[in-house]
Amino acid sequence: MPSPAVVLRDLTFSWPDGSTPIAGVSGAFGVGRTGLVGLNGAGKSTLLRLVAGHLTPTSGTVSVSGVADYLPQRLTLDTHLTVADLLGVRAQVDAVRALADGGVPEERLIELFDVVGDGWDVEERASAALAAIALPDDVDRAVGTLSGGEAVLAAVTGVRLRGADVALLDEPTNNLDRAARERLYELVTRWRGTLVVVSHDRELLELVDETAELRAGALETFGGTFSQFEAQVAARQEAALRAVRDAEAVLRREKAERIKVAERIAHSERRGRQDVAEARYVKAAINDRRNSAEKSQAARRGQASAKEEAARAAVDAAERLVRDDDRIAVDLPDPGVGSGRRLAVLRGPAGGEHLVAGPERVALTGGNGAGKTTLLERLVAGDGLLTDRFGYLPQRLDLLDDAATVLDAVRAGAPEVAPGVLRGRLARFLVRGDAVDRPVATLSGGERFRVALARLLLADPPAQLLVLDEPTNNLDLTSADQLVEALGAYRGALLVVSHDRAFLDRLSLDAELVIEQGVLRRVR
Repeated sequence: MPSPAVVLRDLTFSWPDGSTPIAGVSGAFGVGRTGLVGLNGAGKSTLLRLVAGHLTPTSGTVSVSGVADYLPQRLTLDTHLTVADLLGVRAQVDAVRALADGGVPEERLIELFDVVGDGWDVEERASAALAAIALPDDVDRAVGTLSGGEAVLAAVTGVRLRGADVALLDEPTNNLDRAARERLYELVTRWRGTLVVVSHDRELLELVDETAELRAGALETFGGTFSQFEAQVAARQEAALRAVRDAEAVLRREKAERIKVAERIAHSERRGRQDVAEARYVKAAINDRRNSAEKSQAARRGQASAKEEAARAAVDAAERLVRDDDRIAVDLPDPGVGSGRRLAVLRGPAGGEHLVAGPERVALTGGNGAGKTTLLERLVAGDGLLTDRFGYLPQRLDLLDDAATVLDAVRAGAPEVAPGVLRGRLARFLVRGDAVDRPVATLSGGERFRVALARLLLADPPAQLLVLDEPTNNLDLTSADQLVEALGAYRGALLVVSHDRAFLDRLSLDAELVIEQGVLRRVR
């Protein structure tokens, strides 16, 4: 059996503020494709960064066989960068070109040869890799000309192109349209070496060899795909619930037996007092009988109590095996949107428009690069917006101030609401205790999303129009279900961009718009 590619031994990591997303985790990732799953905030992204060497453990060790390459959940897409930068081959491309052009000072030759290594064909390989994912093969193209989905697909291609021993991908299907996802699935299917991918994309998780779950500070690996993992978890859950029921039945029996013992002892003590009162026995005999009875009764009490405590401990142990995950639960105020209230006019840059009126639910779809995000940005900047009470959740969640605390970030949308009241409301978004005072910069993608969503939905006065750009990107499957429930309770208008068809189908849409070649049209 081959040795694991990554080994974690009692791994712990704490942020400067004292929060500890990873505590005493041990486990391993084997050669092949592993899907890493877990609830938002479990520490999945932090774990990948530790394996990649981007973070240093507070204690414990990480052992990696070879070189690890990490694709973060949120790419840094500076507009001055090029596709070669995104692929991670800019230095090699520049070195090859400089050597090919000649005129390089002699003192720099060794340096450039070291940079090139055996990558003399790097530009040709990069162009071929881009063509394979249906992107232009121009490595000098500016990143700013790519859509979010195209940028992610190019970055994943770069990880594969660089050929690291261990590849770590954090939510690689974020922002990808259907066609781009299919190309990514093809890349993953043909991946060689070790691949660890954090994802909430069920289709992607069906392509892995193993599924690892990070939960409650423990890493456990299951053989097989995500659906096989779910089946194993469901079987465990059923067994755990059955064990709880059986343990509770034993506890009830032991409790009833203890009560019976207590009643028998009380009856015996009453008889003893009656014997003394009636002087049936001489004093010495009475004392002997009393001492014997007290010893026997103490033993019986102790045995009954011990059995009940053992049964109670068994119930507690069985309950710990039951998954009982918290759920987002919000009661949203009525934003007062009448059926005829005009809220926004969406306009395609090359034609077509749609009026959002009343509590309408509208989806905006289209391929990567079609201009969906640009249209939303123009709208919230004032082009077609007919209400000043709106909330915008951008694709990259970059409206939150990283330096601010969670509480301050949410108070920005509800400055007149008392901090104590907001703390109580944040708890319903599963942001509790010390987490409220953490800097936004330390949050995981899912935690960051919940805070951004809380700021929108807890705004005072409440937003009449919510504009959401790919809201399920950073959500685990449970949280995505809870988002649908939260939006189901929202009585304002909703405009959402998403490539998650299952999510859109559950929103009870009133209209679906598509933008193609700059033209906006209604498809249903």
